[in-house]
Amino acid sequence: MAAKSPATRAVPSPLEWEYAPAPEARDILALEDRYGLYIGGEQVAPRSRKWFPTISPATEEHLAEVALAGPRDVDLAVQAARGAFEGEWSALRPAERAKYLFRIARLIQERSRELAVAESLNGGKPIKESRDVDIPLAAAHFFYYAGWADKLEYAFPNRKPRPLGVAGQIIPWNFPLLMLSWKIAPALACGNTVVLKPAETTPLTALIFTDICRQAGLPAGVVNIITGDGSTGAHLVKHPDLDKVAFTGSTGVGKAIRRELAGTGVKLTLELGRKAANIIFDDCALDQAVEGVVHGIYFNQGHVCCAGSRLLVQESIYEPLVAKLKRRLRTIRVGDPLDKNTDLGAINSRMQLDRIRELVASGEGDGAEMYQPPCRLPERGYWFAPTVFTNVAQSSRIAQEEIFGPVLSVLTFRTPEEAVEKANNTPYGLSAGVWTEKGSRILWMAERLRAGVVWANTFNRFDPTSPFGGYKESGFGREGGLHGLEPYLRFDR
Repeated sequence: MAAKSPATRAVPSPLEWEYAPAPEARDILALEDRYGLYIGGEQVAPRSRKWFPTISPATEEHLAEVALAGPRDVDLAVQAARGAFEGEWSALRPAERAKYLFRIARLIQERSRELAVAESLNGGKPIKESRDVDIPLAAAHFFYYAGWADKLEYAFPNRKPRPLGVAGQIIPWNFPLLMLSWKIAPALACGNTVVLKPAETTPLTALIFTDICRQAGLPAGVVNIITGDGSTGAHLVKHPDLDKVAFTGSTGVGKAIRRELAGTGVKLTLELGRKAANIIFDDCALDQAVEGVVHGIYFNQGHVCCAGSRLLVQESIYEPLVAKLKRRLRTIRVGDPLDKNTDLGAINSRMQLDRIRELVASGEGDGAEMYQPPCRLPERGYWFAPTVFTNVAQSSRIAQEEIFGPVLSVLTFRTPEEAVEKANNTPYGLSAGVWTEKGSRILWMAERLRAGVVWANTFNRFDPTSPFGGYKESGFGREGGLHGLEPYLRFDR
């Protein structure tokens, strides 16, 4: 069912070009009315007999009905994965496994336009981000790990790598297909089979991926996709026949998973919350830094685990930087995710929008000064304008808690030592950014920042060859790169 595109542009300003609407065609995407579970190479109806709707957050349009997996469904999926692991899949030569990953990567490329539309329609992110970032990176991860599949003994010299068995994987809603690729590609390259649960609000690209598995000729049971809510994920984590669990999501859920698996021998990796610091020194290229700040927090509506939501600015350039930042915000185009001119799309869900509003209200209550550019938001759907808070106290909730939305908190510092102290004053440690012309200062800061990733004069840049993961309450283990293989392997001596 077609929906009207939301009236989605910011109020005109002297800084802004007028753009004609440039919507991506939806007819490339043919959605089914109802999607079952993908178990043992087939789409099956849930034994739970329960279904739930998935919608477009930009319009609240109903897109499809999706199966809600219960305990029996989870058990069937794990059994299918176990059967595939002990049967055809583990017996394959590694070079043969690699061929399947190469096929999947090429099929993602061939169906990239369809996948990008589905990602933006179901998730609310701008089509230019789905098209230019999410889908190409997803394919790149399968290409990269396909290359490692027959080289594991060279990757880990003097050790004998063996697959673990069955991996249970739970992914979030902010990068559905990309997070699927981060999880499934290394698991298959190492010879494991998987049961993956996508997020409740964004299941569509994972369900389309099941057809890609079919096209690639992947043996039945190697990949199983079970949709559902938090209860489905809990049933998966508690299943006694898993060898590995990988979770990306909130810190609270990650702690619960760790408690559940403690003492079971199940291998675990967690990629959790964040409150990343983006640190701007007075010798930086200021205009470049402003663009990096905007990309760091407003990319994907701030729905990024490593978003630079805390901006630490050296006092001597605070006023010109904030002035340039506010001026830049007035050019951000908020609107229809399928319009190729859109910079900021819809918030993923009503629940997430309510949390953003609650934390923003707390920031105002703490005395911080809020700025939002003139912006006319659509009446239907879930929307929030790009927001900047200045005069933020280090103890404020908006400086300490993960907002996961397009909200930036600006703080100041005088010395590099103070910048490090403020940046590390958080229970999280996933990422950070440093903007300076001095290479020695970049290295000095990177050595002292307690973050898994430190970007220098850029932000939110990813590559499948580079490991990603956190410290402290941002989790443990790494995904991407050579490091991303090890969590899916055991080593015989």
